[in-house]
Amino acid sequence: MLDDLNELKTFRAILAEGSLSAAARRLGITLAVVSKRLATLEDRAGVRLIQRTTRALSPTEEGARLLIDVERALDAIEAGEEQLASGRVEPSGTLRVSAPIAFGRRCVAPVLAQLAARHARLGVALELDDRVVDLVGEGFDVAIRIGAPADSSAMMRKLADNRRILVAAPAYLDRAGRPVTPEEAAGHAFLRYGRGSDPWRLRGPDGATASLGAAARLRVDDGDVVHDWALAGLGIMLKSEVDVAQDLATGRLTRVLPGWDGGDAPILALYPSARHVPLKTRVLLDALAAHLATLMTGESCRPAAPLPALDVL
Repeated sequence: MLDDLNELKTFRAILAEGSLSAAARRLGITLAVVSKRLATLEDRAGVRLIQRTTRALSPTEEGARLLIDVERALDAIEAGEEQLASGRVEPSGTLRVSAPIAFGRRCVAPVLAQLAARHARLGVALELDDRVVDLVGEGFDVAIRIGAPADSSAMMRKLADNRRILVAAPAYLDRAGRPVTPEEAAGHAFLRYGRGSDPWRLRGPDGATASLGAAARLRVDDGDVVHDWALAGLGIMLKSEVDVAQDLATGRLTRVLPGWDGGDAPILALYPSARHVPLKTRVLLDALAAHLATLMTGESCRPAAPLPALDVL
């Protein structure tokens, strides 16, 4: 078992450092030992794990898949070793997180930064992308999503309730008028994210529904730009309440058709199904939930004060 672990640690070090000689220096062993451990591991796996060229090393397809499992396993072992050595449970290892671009930049990244500052053994790898990632296949610990996800075998935790609402700058509404029904809103300028052109489906009081034909006056593939356009008074946007809570609280934006909304869009955390959720994952989920509870009151999405202490003893 000890030899197996040494081979796995060496495999990880080779790919992290980019060469066998650099891995040897990092591990404090000879180049010959590094080469032997890699060869033994590849013989046991029955496939080539690292593609060697005169200029660089890179994992093969099989090596890339193995690296995901190796890093998770070694992270867990290192966390256990630290607990035994210190008598205290501390989150450690690399926390790999996927989040939507705009929400992740404003809300997830600051929380991760504070967690990394608090926990010296915790590393962070954040990927901002609006696509739906493969949690297991791509090696993520957590994926943050806004709105109900597609069917998934992943575990799920709701971090905050959220709705999509219509908002605009007061200056725009002063100029174009304040609609009181969906029919009155139909003639307004709409700001849209992405390529979609379907009508906005709205729900209203007492179960009423409406369809708002939202042909875009301005369209862009970046949610932050849509937000900026709305703040500049260029039209009405349909946006997650969590994204505009601070703007509503400060008066930079105003609800349009306040009795209507575009439906629920809860903020969810997805993580690989497992009997025991790693401590680093639990710490992140608790911190995000606490932060979002504050955010939805209209306070800044970027934490102004340290996150509350979490009980990880």
